[in-house]
Parts: sequence; C-alpha cells; structure tokens
Amino acid sequence: MNATQEQLKVKFEQALVAAFGADYAGVDPILVPASNPKFGDYQANVALSLSKRLGKQPRAIATAIVDKLDLSDICEPLEIAGPGFINLKLKTAFLEAQLNAIQADPRLGVPMAKTPQREIVDFSSPNIAKEMHVGHLRSTIIGDAIARILEFLGHDVLRLNHVGDWGTQFGMLITYLREVYPEALTTANALDIGDLVSFYREAKLRFDTDEAFQETARQEVVRLQAGAEDTIHAWKLLCEQSRLEFQIIYDLLDVHVMERGESFYNSFLPGIVEDLDKSSLLVENQGAKCVFLDGFTNREGEPLPLIVQKTDGGYNYATTDLASLRYRIQQDEAKRIIYVTDSGQANHFAQFFQVARKAGWIPDDVELVHVPFGLVLGEDGKKFKTRSGDTVRLRDLLDEAIARTRADLEARLQEEERQETEEFINNVAEVVGISAVKYADLSQNRTSNYIFSYDKMLDLKGNTAPYMLYAYARIQGISRKGDINFQELGDNAKVILQHPTELALAKDLLQLDEVISTVEQDLLPNRLCEYLYELCKKFNLFYDRIHGVPILEAEEPQRTSRLILCDLTARTLKLGLNLLGIQVLERM
Repeated sequence: MNATQEQLKVKFEQALVAAFGADYAGVDPILVPASNPKFGDYQANVALSLSKRLGKQPRAIATAIVDKLDLSDICEPLEIAGPGFINLKLKTAFLEAQLNAIQADPRLGVPMAKTPQREIVDFSSPNIAKEMHVGHLRSTIIGDAIARILEFLGHDVLRLNHVGDWGTQFGMLITYLREVYPEALTTANALDIGDLVSFYREAKLRFDTDEAFQETARQEVVRLQAGAEDTIHAWKLLCEQSRLEFQIIYDLLDVHVMERGESFYNSFLPGIVEDLDKSSLLVENQGAKCVFLDGFTNREGEPLPLIVQKTDGGYNYATTDLASLRYRIQQDEAKRIIYVTDSGQANHFAQFFQVARKAGWIPDDVELVHVPFGLVLGEDGKKFKTRSGDTVRLRDLLDEAIARTRADLEARLQEEERQETEEFINNVAEVVGISAVKYADLSQNRTSNYIFSYDKMLDLKGNTAPYMLYAYARIQGISRKGDINFQELGDNAKVILQHPTELALAKDLLQLDEVISTVEQDLLPNRLCEYLYELCKKFNLFYDRIHGVPILEAEEPQRTSRLILCDLTARTLKLGLNLLGIQVLERM
C-alpha cells in the first residue's frame, strides 16, 4: 500500500469509529484505485459491506462516514456515487507536495520493510555435468528478480543455488571416463562442458544397456559416498568444470547466487531418517522407509508414500530437500524460504512440506513458499526446442538474442547515417539482447506458459525491454540537448502540475512503493513490469508535443517542473528495471 493509500486508510478507520463506535475499529475501508479516472483516483466500498451489519442502506452509511472524514488537505470534496461508493480525487497541491518530497529521496518514497528478516531464495539449480538449458531460464531470472526486490526492501536475503551435484549419475560418468578418458578424472580443465555432456550421454546409454557396467557404476557411487580419495578428486574436477560454464551464463545475466549443492547435506541424511522414525512417522514399505501422506494417492487410490530411504539404503532427493529445509531453518535462521521451480514440481513441494510439518520442524513464524512457473514454448505452441528436437542451450539462446540485437542496431545506424564505436555497438547489443530475454519472461504472469519470440521481445514498441530502455534514453537525450544536470535543478525547484498529462504521470510516479510492496508479498514480478510499462506510456504522452506539453521550450517555472517530472520518471524506470535485473542505457 502506498503512502497516499495508507494515509487515506487511517483517516477512514478513524471516521468509521467516529461514526459507528469502537466496535468498528480495524474495519477494512476497502479502499482501491478507481477503475475509471472520471470517478476520481480512489474508491472506498466499505459502505456496501457494512449494510447488513448496520441494518442501513449503503448510501446512508456512506453519508455518515463522509460526515466524519476530514480529507481537506488530501482530496477534493468527496462524492457518493451509485448505491454507496465513496469516490476520492486527490488534490493537485497534495500530488505536487508528494512529488517534491520523493524528488529528494534516493529511494523515491519506497520505505524499508517494517520487519526485515532472513529470507532464502532457492533458484536456478542446474545439474553438474549438464549444460544449462532453456528450462533453467525462468528459475534463474525470476529468482534473481525476487531476491533483488527483497534486498532493496532491507531483508537479509540468502540466494541459494541447490545444484544437482551428487548421486548415481556420478558413478556412471566416472566409471565411463575411467575407460575412455581417464585424464579427465585427474587433470583440471581436461575437457570442456560440451565434451562432458557428450560423455554423460554415452555413459547413460551404457548404464541402461550394459549390466556389468551398471554394477561397476553402482560400486563407484559407494566409493564416492565412502569418500574414496581418487573418486572424490574426480568428482570435484567434474563439478568444477561445470561451475566454470555456469558462471559464464550467470555473468552474462548479471546474476549472483551462492552454490550449496545436494552434496552439502549428505552428512545430515541419516539424521533425517532417524528423526522421522522417532516421530513415529516412518513406515517400512516393500523394504523402503517412507512417510505416508495425507491427501495424496496413487493410481489405485491407495495412500501415496514419500520415500526417504530406498531398499538399497540410498536416499531420494526428497530426503535431501528435507535436510536442506531443516538446515535453512535451524542454521540459516530463515523466516521465509522461497523455492523458484517449474509448476510440475508442485506436488513434490506439497509433499515434503507436509512431512516437515508433521515432524514438527516448521516453527509458526517460518513461511514456506513454492513459486511455480510455466513452460517456455516455441512459436508453434510446443515446448521450446531446436530444429533437431534437442533442448535449447541457454548459452545459445542468449547469444542469439545479442546477435539479433546487434544486427538491428547496425541496420538502424546505417539508416540514420550514424557513426558509433565498436565498443558502443557491442555494449548496446548485449544490454538490450539480455534485457529483452529477461523482460519477456518477467512480464508474463509466471504461473502461465509463454511463447518465446525474438521478434516480439526485441520490438521497440509494446511491453518490451527495448521500449523501456528507449524511454529512459529519451529522457537522457533531453538532458544532453538542453545541457541539463538533473541533480542541479536547484533546492527551490518545485513540481507544478497544470496539464492533464502531467497529472496522469504524477499519479503513476507515486504508485511505485505500492507496486513493490505487492510484489514483496505475492512474488509476481510481472506486476512491476506492468507498472513500468504504464509509466512509460504516460511519459510518452506527456513528452509528445501533439498530446502533451513542451519541455525545454516551456517558460519558467513550468520548464523546471517538467524537467523534475522527466528526472523522476527516469529514476523510477532505472530503479524498477534494476530490480528486475535489467541495466539501463544512456544512449541507444
């Protein structure tokens, strides 16, 4: 809720008590932004909700509330519309004062969290010995944006990369490499990630078709778990090789995440099984140790178990997830743990969350949140793949976005007969290309699938990163053209709102804190994207001479006022885009 809404809400709560008594303290005034600007800026619908409780007509209730409301310093005279809606229109002088206040605030009026806490965001999570592919795109981008927003609000955020770095696949891969390329198990950087992926595929084929190889691979897993020196050394080399490749992707995306892989929790796994047994939750079923779940059944309609220890004594990844959850609560002291994974894993999270709760491991003040997201689809509406049907490598996808941006930029420069340095072209191509991929993802409601289209995401029009970046660069162009330093407009410079486009822009600028607060709660970054897109549209109407107002040619004090609006718009865009993991450009 933004500062304006908060002030109005407090006034309404006071009026409700004054009108109807102390029993009405804390009643929600149901204050929402007006659906149509002609009705004002906000609408309070509380009168309709109280009709039955008070035994009165909503309009009579609305009148009683308005009689006790003093909003003369914030709003124009209030209107009661329809069956009892209370319409509020903000005073121009109030908007001007709010804008003048945030102009001097580096945080643009966004307060720090009232109760900052340790929050964990678990995201990205690629697998060792495999390349990051398009399936890792959404977790990485959405997780990073959520972490950035929580950090900006002052929370102590631990960004964790739960990498798949343990298990049967390592026994299989190490066994195969001992045969075909033993040097890879003793020498750093002996093979690149592409070779490693090819060897992994070949090892998997052998594992699935050769029983003798399969048995040797299983023995290699036992040696790994037992800490055999040569196997551990080989495992570390394979992990390090993958990490180097992951880091190239993370650097391109400007994503920072701390690796804490599955292997980190190995020593805790026996304790998980032991404690579940002590809690009388553990049941032996066909030789496996499991916990039966409420509300989950198999195809035959029988209760579904969550297996925590297999018949051969090995552990499932659910066991590792339980161990990591308990560690994050007990050692990391997290109060909210956010898991960013595809929606196909929703049942898995519901199941191991349930087991942890049954075991009494989740304190009342700890919140567990699964942040699900949909698939990335190709333009044919099917799962995004290469022409040969393979999964798209994330590195290839990002390189293609940069290459297409560069081609578009070079064509535009040629058309405009503009000369730019190679450094400028490379920087713009990378920033716009990567930003376009990120924004195309984040601007979708994460719970939905979305169609990946380079043409749409690189369009200079519409709800795209290039459109946002261009609006920002346009404002910096005003600064260059007028030889203006926005930071030196003077202490006495004030916003004066006269034109309808100025008022519309001002109202959008004052909603940033409300939007960020909403994203903090519902973890839907697309809400921030929608806000920034609307802000850009309002700015472009304001900037456009046909529909809007002159800026540099205006007389004082309007000229300085409009420059402040430009500066506030640019700063809001820069802050909002940075929270999405997107850099801005001074020129495009």
